[in-house]
Amino acid sequence: MTELLDGLTQWINQHHQWLGVAIFIISFLECLALAGLVVPGTVILFAVAIAAGNGALNLFDTLLLGFLGGILGDAVSYFIGRRFHEGIRRLPGLRTHPEWIGSAEGFIHRYGVASLLVGRFIGPLRPLLPLIAGMLDMPLVKFVSVSLVAAAGWSIAYLGPGWVTGAAFRLPLPEGFWQQAGIVFGGAAVLLTVVAHGAWRERAGTTLISGALCLAGLLALLFGWHHLRAFDEGLMALVQEHREGWLNLVSVVITRMGDFRTQLILAAVLILVLAAYRQWRPLLFALGTTLGTALANGQLKNLLARARPDVLAEPLTTYSLPSGHSSASFAFFLTLGIIVGRRYGPRGRLAWLVIAALPAVLIALSRVYLGVHWPTDVLAGALLAGGFCGLSLALLQKTGGNRLEPIPTRTWWVLLPLVVLVLAFAAGWALPAAIERYAPRL
Repeated sequence: MTELLDGLTQWINQHHQWLGVAIFIISFLECLALAGLVVPGTVILFAVAIAAGNGALNLFDTLLLGFLGGILGDAVSYFIGRRFHEGIRRLPGLRTHPEWIGSAEGFIHRYGVASLLVGRFIGPLRPLLPLIAGMLDMPLVKFVSVSLVAAAGWSIAYLGPGWVTGAAFRLPLPEGFWQQAGIVFGGAAVLLTVVAHGAWRERAGTTLISGALCLAGLLALLFGWHHLRAFDEGLMALVQEHREGWLNLVSVVITRMGDFRTQLILAAVLILVLAAYRQWRPLLFALGTTLGTALANGQLKNLLARARPDVLAEPLTTYSLPSGHSSASFAFFLTLGIIVGRRYGPRGRLAWLVIAALPAVLIALSRVYLGVHWPTDVLAGALLAGGFCGLSLALLQKTGGNRLEPIPTRTWWVLLPLVVLVLAFAAGWALPAAIERYAPRL
């Protein structure tokens, strides 16, 4: 395997003109039924993404090629499943490993269409789920709509880090950047691994431990951000070096969804709907998470008084640590993810938590991209929200004597359209100003 990767890396470095084709084909094979089980696509994609970020391709082209390759792999797998149905069990490879199909089929039966979104990030399931969806005659429109979203997230998650790493090699980054980046990402990886493992295995006390670990990470950042200047400044320089006109528009629209007014309205909508349907325990959980996060964020900002990055032509006068956009959006979306996940088992709850966190991640990244927050600011905001979310849920379950119950389906039919409407209004409100500012540069 090492020799294969070394040979591939050498070939890519000598033939940059074929890099785009390589990204497309590898992405296609990684998501293609059966082929994705034997091709070490994750490692290879990281290698080619580094080469792309090193100057061969811009970020948009890299992500787009990965997205298109992944979509094609999904489509081919889906139509193979629809064409052969139960006959796929006799295909080479699957014939001798029936448990592969059984695992994927059980995953779809348990989680429905959401399995395509979650399973996209689970290596052994990724190339099999579209095949099984076709075999089970999942409606094409439903499959395509979810597959498009899943492929976009997968492309960002699997190609983005490699591209950023390659781009970072080209810049004169501050001394100590890589060591500090290793500490930050290593700590985040340990935290996420502990939380995910505990939730996956349904360990007792996982909720309390998760909240405590988030607050411990936040405390470390509050005392240690002075020692992470190379990481903050290097990552900010890397982001600002690769800003593009169309991304400016998108980032302004996304960041608007996380501002104080929008998040206040969203929290109010959530609490009012829960109160209208007499869902008192979920209401207390939502109130504890959102209100606690908001109050703590304001106090910490004033206490630390950290200046914002010197990127904007008209710098903001408010302080930056922790990021209010990041903490508010993570508090709201994590709350939403936990409430909707109450209907499922431990794996389903974890899956919905990941899905719900994606909008908050985009809002947090938009703050760094626009240059109004340091990377550690948005990380601190996420940890603050995660801490209050975990402790609020743990306290509620301890005092109530049982798990947080799922809310009725009719509540979701009211709540979700209102949430989408508020976010759409916030995006629409921001779009004209963003176009006026950035459209001439496109």
